[in-house]
Amino acid sequence: MSDPARTIAFQGAPGAYSDLACRNARPELSTLPCRSFEDTIAAVHNGQATFAMIPIENSVAGRVADIHNLLPSSGLYIIGEHYQRVNHFLLGLKGAHLHQITHVHSHIHALNQCRKLIRELGLEAVVRIDTAGAAAEIAAAGDPTQAVIASELAGAIYGLVTLRANIEDAAHNTTRFLIMAKEPIVPHPKSGPTMTSFVFRVRNVPAALYKALGGFATNGINITKIESYLVGGRFNAAQFYVEVEGHPEHPNMKFAFEELDFFTHEVRTLGVFPQHQYRFDRSGDTAAAASEEPV
Repeated sequence: MSDPARTIAFQGAPGAYSDLACRNARPELSTLPCRSFEDTIAAVHNGQATFAMIPIENSVAGRVADIHNLLPSSGLYIIGEHYQRVNHFLLGLKGAHLHQITHVHSHIHALNQCRKLIRELGLEAVVRIDTAGAAAEIAAAGDPTQAVIASELAGAIYGLVTLRANIEDAAHNTTRFLIMAKEPIVPHPKSGPTMTSFVFRVRNVPAALYKALGGFATNGINITKIESYLVGGRFNAAQFYVEVEGHPEHPNMKFAFEELDFFTHEVRTLGVFPQHQYRFDRSGDTAAAASEEPV
């Protein structure tokens, strides 16, 4: 048994991309596979793990379904973020050759993200629940005509070999994860660039959202993410999940939240955490690309 104090939980089988994200973000921790996102969160509450790694969005597939509904009721706090580059591998049995492969198994998103190779090789796609679980099934079945799209880590865990590497259609394929814990870990206001995540509710009336978020505009705060969804089975009120750049202790953030409180109810902070380096790397790439445009 691993030490719960040095364990991070994730949804999926060993070798899943969430497992890879855990190992890259927190290499000093052991990883704990869980069947569902609910089980992943429960592992922290039950003391099996100290942290949970939860995917929230992918640059190709978009938002991860139901996560924004799950976060506010999880009872956990966001303490960090991690951006994981998704490199898909076509994996097969040892001794198998590419020309033998007739079927490729994987999660629906992984299959959709590798359409060019699947079409090029004339393979029949088979949808599975997850990438790493599919890799385990292919390894156990022992059929050299069956391949799987999964991570290189999954191949190493289940004894599969790489038939083709980096087969994703989009070079930018990246998944953003949130690292969550039972207690908040708030960085110092002067420690560096920070994100603040929160939820609030407004009545479904004209200009309610405009008024609620106006304070962030007038105080120069960048809203990087906003998601809305109905709660409680009602159509007359909406809950919003929001992420902004800044620390709650910064003066402009205090002013913005004062205005937010005036126009909304049930405002709740889900986490204050350091910005990941990926944000700065991407902004640098964008600036460099813009400077290369012809004038």
